[in-house]
Amino acid sequence: MRRRGLLLLSMLAVPIFTASATSAQVAERVYRVGVLAPEGIRAIESFRERLRQLGWIEGRSIRFDYRSAEGDDTRQPALAAELVALPVDLILTWGTPATLAAKQATATIPIVIGSIGDPVAVGVVPNLAHPGGNVTGFASQSFELEGKRFELLRELVPGMARVVMLGNVGNLYADLAIERIEALAGAAGLKFDAVKIDAVNGLESGLDAVRRAHPDGVLVAAVPAFYNPRVYRAMVAFMAANRLPAIYSNREFVEAGGLISYSTNFDDLLRQAAGYVDKILKGAPPGELPVQQAATFELVVNLTTAKALGLTIPPMIAARADEVME
Repeated sequence: MRRRGLLLLSMLAVPIFTASATSAQVAERVYRVGVLAPEGIRAIESFRERLRQLGWIEGRSIRFDYRSAEGDDTRQPALAAELVALPVDLILTWGTPATLAAKQATATIPIVIGSIGDPVAVGVVPNLAHPGGNVTGFASQSFELEGKRFELLRELVPGMARVVMLGNVGNLYADLAIERIEALAGAAGLKFDAVKIDAVNGLESGLDAVRRAHPDGVLVAAVPAFYNPRVYRAMVAFMAANRLPAIYSNREFVEAGGLISYSTNFDDLLRQAAGYVDKILKGAPPGELPVQQAATFELVVNLTTAKALGLTIPPMIAARADEVME
């Protein structure tokens, strides 16, 4: 009886020890999140802050591996492949080139889109409600905002006869946005020029092309390659030197001295993306989470720049502004 009792106790002890060890292993796991996004974007900090609020502790339960193309979208596929090879447990992307590159690099690692213009139009997901596969996330509605920025520019420059739009080479979204504004300009009887810039190797020549076009106003497409501080500061300085009213797709331009930005509130969007990351790392299938569209937007106006350009901000624009910088 004594031998049988000891044997029974030893058998019971095995699963208890195993369960305890397994729990410790789970508790000690550090999830790796690859971030394929422009450098220097404040919204990424909002993303990290929201994850901290959800209980994730950097270095203990989560770590981030950052990759930035630094304005060169041709590097996105190689950067995405690097993250897959590490490997990471999830990839956060920003923009069309980064998302397409991540999707091409892996069909199994979950991908959360932090921001993208139109994920259906560029073929990232078949539809918003049921994305399927390993990709989900958030659409910035930037494509719709391109048209609104065009109308803002017309309000700002009532006698405008020629408009230039800046896009980045190798960005499918930029091509779609340029087509959209070209159609709107044509319908309004305006002359239109598209300037596709190589943000890494051809920024100066691209801005020279803008100068040669002699526009009355400029639109800067919502492409992540332009969110590199080196790029947007150069653009803002160029517009000031050539006294060109320009409307941008991110508030960082206006903080650097640009005239007006009308954009998605990217801080809100990336905080929501953090919620999706939290759910997926806890077991939710990404393909069953709908792609959501941005619901908050912000209009930022720099009055100091307007005065330097000799412009008066129309009362309707000033009244709609979420923030006025002086």
